[in-house]
Amino acid sequence: MTLPGGPTKDEIMAISLQKLGLRRGDVLVDIGCGTGKVAVHAAPFVQQVYAADIRDEAVRCTREEAARCGITNIEVSREHGADLIMRLPHIDCAFVGGSRDLSRMLTLLAGKKVRSVVVNAVLISTLHEAVSAMEELGIFREAVHVMVSRSSPLGSGLMFRPLDPVFIIAGGAPC
Repeated sequence: MTLPGGPTKDEIMAISLQKLGLRRGDVLVDIGCGTGKVAVHAAPFVQQVYAADIRDEAVRCTREEAARCGITNIEVSREHGADLIMRLPHIDCAFVGGSRDLSRMLTLLAGKKVRSVVVNAVLISTLHEAVSAMEELGIFREAVHVMVSRSSPLGSGLMFRPLDPVFIIAGGAPC
């Protein structure tokens, strides 16, 4: 199933997961889980994944992908990311792929002293909002601009076709 804004490209997901610094006992939240690709790929490396999206089709897609891959440590819910954050007593890592009420969600994550927060953004306005909020909250570490091109046939040779660039904004509670 395809959804607007997803699935997260493999190259972007690899960098995002590395920036999260996942650990075996971690509780990870995936906000704006979309197709479930990030949640499913992160699940083997953590204790529990809580994935949320406000779209019924995204929740269904994430559940189906987890079942298809035999992943059992993912709980998927149809709710706003802020509601998920408030509901959980402890969060180690947060991947934010949805930007609705981003500043509010970042404020909640900072309040819970989440060790690692990664926001993916395609819009410059989302990049600005994430960096500004994270700096104000004292949790900003870095922003990375990722541009990926993939090989594509052209005549008897190969060329590279660019994918849309993505901003990966990383932060979290100070050590």
